[in-house]
Amino acid sequence: MVDTTVLHTGIRFGDGPRQGPDGRLYYSDFYDHEVRAFDLSTGVEEVVCTVPGQPSGLGWLPDGRLLVVSMRDRRVLRLEPGGLVEHADLGGVATFHANDMLVDAAGRAYVGNFGFDLHGVIAARGEAALLAPDYRPPTAALALVSPTGAVSVVCEDLAFPNGMGFLGDTLVVAETLAFGLTAFDVAADGSLSGRRVWADLRGHGVAPDGIAVHEDGVWVAPALQAAAFLVVDGRVARRVETSQPCFAVAVVRDTLVCCTAPTSQPEVVSVDRLGKLEAYGL
Repeated sequence: MVDTTVLHTGIRFGDGPRQGPDGRLYYSDFYDHEVRAFDLSTGVEEVVCTVPGQPSGLGWLPDGRLLVVSMRDRRVLRLEPGGLVEHADLGGVATFHANDMLVDAAGRAYVGNFGFDLHGVIAARGEAALLAPDYRPPTAALALVSPTGAVSVVCEDLAFPNGMGFLGDTLVVAETLAFGLTAFDVAADGSLSGRRVWADLRGHGVAPDGIAVHEDGVWVAPALQAAAFLVVDGRVARRVETSQPCFAVAVVRDTLVCCTAPTSQPEVVSVDRLGKLEAYGL
């Protein structure tokens, strides 16, 4: 039984959802190359910008300027009144497509990347290859981008670093292919230490993709399942059924918004508009 209601359809592949400073839901559609803002109250949607290199993670600088990850050319772009400009070049850190991003209150951006051609592996060997206990994917580094665009590495050897969120002074990172959430202590300068497992989700079959912090828990999009999971203190506390696999989540005021699609494989979702925004009241 599906627990969510459908807010919006006609999306190719939605990702990187965030509540914006104006209260609207902002998200990226990979294969329409657009960042959009959707008003949950009215259902009105606006195209904010077009990203030829394929948009993903989103965030805002303290002054309200939008940052957006350009996946294929491994950059972070900044939206200025005249259009998008380069904010940071991740080419020295990202070893494949850049992906999700979390921007803190000071304007520092944590940015993950695939580390390898995930979709190529799935196309050649199937998703089952990723689920094998002995599968060891190439790892990736997590980048930290300063408010001025300087790039450094804050953690290495992550198994597909994906969605991120803050729980107080703790950064939680979804390691998709480690099937778990990893926690770090965050210093005043944004550096990370104290790496540890925050939640082991392999037993639930959860390959965590996007995540969203809500109160004391973390909502997790499991990628391979038509559901969203609430994880509290490292344990699964709730499961919400969606109409199709869930790849990203956001909390907008009192609503959990799920970006769903039948698959993440480009050969399917870049052709047909099968993606949805689904909502669950909190």
